[in-house]
Amino acid sequence: MADNKFFSSPSVDVIESSTKIIGDIISKADFRIDGIVEGNITTTGKVVIGKSGKVIGKLNCSNADVSGSISGQIQISEILSLMSESYIQGDITTAKLSVEEGAQVDATIVMKTGKQLKAVETNSTNDKKSEAEKTA
Repeated sequence: MADNKFFSSPSVDVIESSTKIIGDIISKADFRIDGIVEGNITTTGKVVIGKSGKVIGKLNCSNADVSGSISGQIQISEILSLMSESYIQGDITTAKLSVEEGAQVDATIVMKTGKQLKAVETNSTNDKKSEAEKTA
């Protein structure tokens, strides 16, 4: 296998430009998205969205490089990099944000450390449990 300097894991799942996925993706792998995903993406790895890539839904990962478009909620535990061709619409929660000139962002941005992001996820899980307990 060729040396992979852009992703954290040795294997990368690719959704190529002629592919459209409707549904949720849950994985531990890195992803490159050049097609369309209508649904939620949750991974502990890195997500790269190419120029032709489009995500409509929630993106939750450790790092993301975006050249395409995302419409929805974005939660990145480490670094979100928005390239000059990117278009973002929705809510962003990340520890670090890098924005190139030309990137279009129509979003609410919340900057938090990785520890705070994990606490937010834990609290929302506890809130759901509390709601379930109240209705039971």
